[in-house]
Amino acid sequence: MSRHDAPTRLSAGVVVVSLIERRLRFLLLRAYRNWDFPKGLVEPGEEPIDAALREVREETGLDDISFDWGMGFIETGPYAKGKIARYYLARSPRIHVTLPVNPALGTPEHHEARWADYERALGMVSPRLEPVVRWAHDLAMHRGSPAA
Repeated sequence: MSRHDAPTRLSAGVVVVSLIERRLRFLLLRAYRNWDFPKGLVEPGEEPIDAALREVREETGLDDISFDWGMGFIETGPYAKGKIARYYLARSPRIHVTLPVNPALGTPEHHEARWADYERALGMVSPRLEPVVRWAHDLAMHRGSPAA
């Protein structure tokens, strides 16, 4: 089987944004030294958007996000043995985030949550996620900011 024939694993997540002090902020989660958006593997039979919503709820406690910019998404190139991450863009009216305990781990999946403006978010994420931050920022800013 060639590399191109290898099955890919799909993760789905959400770039969660909010208006804080009238500025667009991105919710980033830290696991060890890596910052990312809420995401996780799509389970068999699960739609990617449903997996993305589940991961946001499980990893942040946020359950009232809205897809103000539609259901479009961006995907990363393959990484970590062929995994691809798909990200949607949604707004949260709440900025209080919890890091619930993952029952399988006995601890939260992430060590820290932080709201960051565009420039800071670009500086925090890995190069693989920089296009995702740029896409989300462009979509949010050029298709109109969400209502406060």
